Amino acid sequence: MSIGNEAEEDRPTVGQALRQARIEARLTVDEVSTSTRVRVPIVQAIEADDFSRCGGDVYARGHVRTLAREVGLDPQELVAQYDEEHGGRPQPTPPAALFEAERIRPERRRPNWTAAMVAAIVAVVGFVGFTLVGGGGGSEPSKAKETPSARPTETDTPSRPPETSPPEDQKPSETVAPSDSAIAAAPADKVTVQMTAEKDVWISARDHNGRLVHEGVLKNGKSKVFTDDKRISLVLGNAGGVKLYVNGKEVRNVGEEGQVQRVSYTRGDPEAG
Repeated sequence: MSIGNEAEEDRPTVGQALRQARIEARLTVDEVSTSTRVRVPIVQAIEADDFSRCGGDVYARGHVRTLAREVGLDPQELVAQYDEEHGGRPQPTPPAALFEAERIRPERRRPNWTAAMVAAIVAVVGFVGFTLVGGGGGSEPSKAKETPSARPTETDTPSRPPETSPPEDQKPSETVAPSDSAIAAAPADKVTVQMTAEKDVWISARDHNGRLVHEGVLKNGKSKVFTDDKRISLVLGNAGGVKLYVNGKEVRNVGEEGQVQRVSYTRGDPEAG
């Protein structure tokens, strides 16, 4: 047997390395769970090299990265070892198909306001001309000549299309400013949370009574809105892949890609609970 193979066999597994580092740091499983917000059964399973309770490779990497940082190990090195032991990191699905579908979606036909305004002006000029010819007033012709040019800016006004609200599946880069959005108009006596996925994100949402109102995967480009009288509590898998607006204001630095994050928000300025 070669020396390289012997060294690789002597290397502890990901779970063994995490457990050994935790013990050397004189930390208990409960202490690690409290500081990282990774539940105790999952910490124990990972230290036993059982990643089936993590909910998939993306969340497993996030847990490994979080636990490694907590016990003083190199997160990148340990995640790379996890990839070696579990078939490698999967290639991300290219988003070209989604964006292509957005580009080829037919635009809604807008009303021809310019033609309508031109027809209205012609009708007004004709009516004024008919009135002048019938009345024969001496000072009226000068007013008739000034009528078409008296309001040059009004002919441009109808060409501006009416403002419409953005569709629910609008991409995050096209989302309007929170002060102009429907979230900004939410009642002040409620807490409103809007989230838009920039990558596939697993989410769980509960109201102030602890009742589960939603749980599942929010696909890339999709949005969800939750409201409650007092509090919205969230669990975000892959927290770096979601954009949050709370009570009309964007919440930045929710978490890192692959990280599981638990946050809660109340009425007023968004402050994580």
